[in-house]
Amino acid sequence: MFVSPDEDTRSDGGFRGERALLAGYLRDQRITLELKCSGLDAGAMARRAVEPSDLSLLGLVRHLAGVEQKWFRGVMAGEGIRRHYRSEQEPDGEFTGAVADPAVVAEAWATWRAEVAFAERLVAEAPDLGATGDDGGEPIELREVLVHMIEEYARHNGHADLLRERIDGRVGQ
Repeated sequence: MFVSPDEDTRSDGGFRGERALLAGYLRDQRITLELKCSGLDAGAMARRAVEPSDLSLLGLVRHLAGVEQKWFRGVMAGEGIRRHYRSEQEPDGEFTGAVADPAVVAEAWATWRAEVAFAERLVAEAPDLGATGDDGGEPIELREVLVHMIEEYARHNGHADLLRERIDGRVGQ
């Protein structure tokens, strides 16, 4: 289910071409998220950073599933989407609904993996990185979405690193 630290498949760079470069770095950021969560039970995944914050590793997985959904399904594919964990009534549902329940954890990972798989297919099948989506009435190129996603994961993986260190002292990845 998870990438374990001894099965780290991240690249050492060396990507050839813009598509391979951006998709490769995004893939590595996604693997980093999995590594940060590897070996944790539901209680550890849902453990909050510090009061009163709702930030948790599980919340990050749920948040990033929603980010993948928004940018690749909503913006680039033009699908009408209903956000996985957010609503008008619960705008922070990604984090507030991240509870220490194994079923909630399993569902979050399944949702995240489905969104990643969709995104990877979309990127692979796009005619080029200049393909555009609709970002609230403004065109946006796929290459910009990929750069944004790398940035999004990098920022949240920094959070994940601190959360994991607080849980059991593990650092790195």
